[in-house]
Amino acid sequence: MKRALTIAGSDSGGGAGIQADLKTFQELEVFGMSAITAVTAQNTLGVHGVYPMTPEAVVQQIQAIGEDIGANAVKTGMLFSSEIIEAVSEQVRKYRWGNLVVDPVMIAKGGASLLQQEAVFAMKTYLLPFAKVITPNIPEAEVLTGMTIRNAEDKKEAALRLAELGIQTVVIKGGHDEDESVSTDLLYDGAEFHTFTNKRILTKNTHGTGCTFSAALTAELAKGASVYDAVITAKEFIQAAIEDGIEIGHGHGPTNHGAFRKRRELGNR
Repeated sequence: MKRALTIAGSDSGGGAGIQADLKTFQELEVFGMSAITAVTAQNTLGVHGVYPMTPEAVVQQIQAIGEDIGANAVKTGMLFSSEIIEAVSEQVRKYRWGNLVVDPVMIAKGGASLLQQEAVFAMKTYLLPFAKVITPNIPEAEVLTGMTIRNAEDKKEAALRLAELGIQTVVIKGGHDEDESVSTDLLYDGAEFHTFTNKRILTKNTHGTGCTFSAALTAELAKGASVYDAVITAKEFIQAAIEDGIEIGHGHGPTNHGAFRKRRELGNR
């Protein structure tokens, strides 16, 4: 059984954060583990409270995994503060976790800030140089690069700037594209650019899409897939989760984490 670890915040509403990650790991048949960086009081209407863990508490959770079970791949989500980022980075280096996926979670779907401003510098300095993959959306890529992204060429420039930080592969997600008919993700592997385009689904139920995408990518890396193939599966997973949506709550609802598996089961009948 391959093992994947998520280091992220808890979403009490179950649509994002470690809850989304663990559901995704299970659906893709890897054993999921977690280190919680913060507890949020959250639902489809927004974030109502954020209660960060101490860096020591985060480290102890990670060490409990590293000293016993181990991990074939690791992803980070909401890290909240520069102190937690530095602590996590140190543990990643300690256990030599090469399959590191960084989802630089900064803002919740409802607009609440999930990363302190000074933490951006810490992420770029301490964590990103050890990332195998980074999966920012367009607003996150803009913060990390200091540039405005309006079109495909801007995405490429942003990917080049992020790669200069030492990241092996950059995946800039297209959910915030201005095109209302399609969404295009850009992958840069240090040598070539690749694009992945999907039909845009008009729905408000997209809470946790970034967490779910990066978790699916992490699960596939844990199983030995290449980054390119992992991205393809992650795209299929999140597209199914959005298309076969569920209606829960009164705001930005979650996606359907079981949709990908159910589609495969129907296809094999």
